Amino acid sequence: MSNITAEKTVNVRTISDGARPMEVDAILVKRSMIRVRRMPSAFIPSLIMPVFQLIAFSGAFGFAVTSLGIKNALDWYVPLNAMQGASFGALGVSFGLINDMQTGFFDRILMAPAQRWVTVISSLVSAVVRCFVPITFVVIVGYLGGMNTPGGPMAIVCVAIASVAIAVVAAGFALGLTFRMRNLGAATLTQFAIFFTIFLSTSQVPLSAMSGWLRGVARINRPPNSLRQLGCPCSKFMKLK
Repeated sequence: MSNITAEKTVNVRTISDGARPMEVDAILVKRSMIRVRRMPSAFIPSLIMPVFQLIAFSGAFGFAVTSLGIKNALDWYVPLNAMQGASFGALGVSFGLINDMQTGFFDRILMAPAQRWVTVISSLVSAVVRCFVPITFVVIVGYLGGMNTPGGPMAIVCVAIASVAIAVVAAGFALGLTFRMRNLGAATLTQFAIFFTIFLSTSQVPLSAMSGWLRGVARINRPPNSLRQLGCPCSKFMKLK
């Protein structure tokens, strides 16, 4: 009789203490990766789109970049599309969370013996893990196209760091909208925000090649100085003159 009482006491204590946050995070991140394998249609577009835009921008705006002394237009657009591809991980996180809300799995997470912030952290980690695939793909395509890296290997490292940071910010923005709206409109608004933020900056064409209101907006909305200081491929023209 005493053994049964002891076992019940242990079980009650375990449930009340809750699951370990790191273990729950790992499980939710693994589940997100399994979803990528089971639903490739939700991930492949975020992998192809950055490469498509890399080729399109290099051809459409390549002259504006190469006329300023850059040997290859890919030297400029690889960082842009690596960051853009990383930010698309936020869309995957938003779509996944919306699907969980519609299927009722999100309610199970809320009832689980784990703290609420674990759901947010696991989504951010999932976005970071997912972003390395398009970053790697874009860099490989850039090198195949003859991209130069004046900053050496450190240039790729700082592009990856900046891309991961953008992925975290975009995922946080997407989660905020998703928790608030609870429908696909959150993912749509996230996509618009990503496009507007990236395209209305100096990451698409140098500041000296802009004019009108776009120049005024891009003067404020420009890539971080850390990319310039570490010697990224497009570092020379990121500095305002």
